[in-house]
Amino acid sequence: MEAGFSEMRNELQSRDTLWRGIQLECQQLHTELLKIRQCKDMQEIQIKHQSSCVQLAEQLENKNAELLVLAQSQESQQEELNKIRDHLYQEEQSHCSEQERMRTEISDLTEELHQKEITIATIMEKASLLERQLKMELEIKDKLLAKQQLLDFRYKAIKCENTHLKDMM
Repeated sequence: MEAGFSEMRNELQSRDTLWRGIQLECQQLHTELLKIRQCKDMQEIQIKHQSSCVQLAEQLENKNAELLVLAQSQESQQEELNKIRDHLYQEEQSHCSEQERMRTEISDLTEELHQKEITIATIMEKASLLERQLKMELEIKDKLLAKQQLLDFRYKAIKCENTHLKDMM
């Protein structure tokens, strides 16, 4: 019985260690969630930046029209304008690529977080089930121990009575 109780204690300690591990993983998930939120905030800033870039592009196009009317004979100004357009296009392409990469990364992190939440929920369910099973087993063992003690007491009483009867005979 003592070995059984020792085994039970070991099982409880093991479950306690598992529980602490789950809590640590929850803290790590919370940290990851904060990082995801920061990434989302950065993405919103980049979207605002993109909007201002679009406005800037529109303004540049308006200026281009004015420059073409005022300086049709100046090819050097036209070449400069083309360079600015190319650069703006490259910046927009770069910005779009970066934005898409961040969307993909956020999506991946969100999926990973979801999977970890499912894992935590499953572990919590299993831990709860194991805890209930352990309580039931402890109750059964306590009942058996009480019954064993009662039988020991009866045995000693009968043994004492037998000894007394033998002495009397």
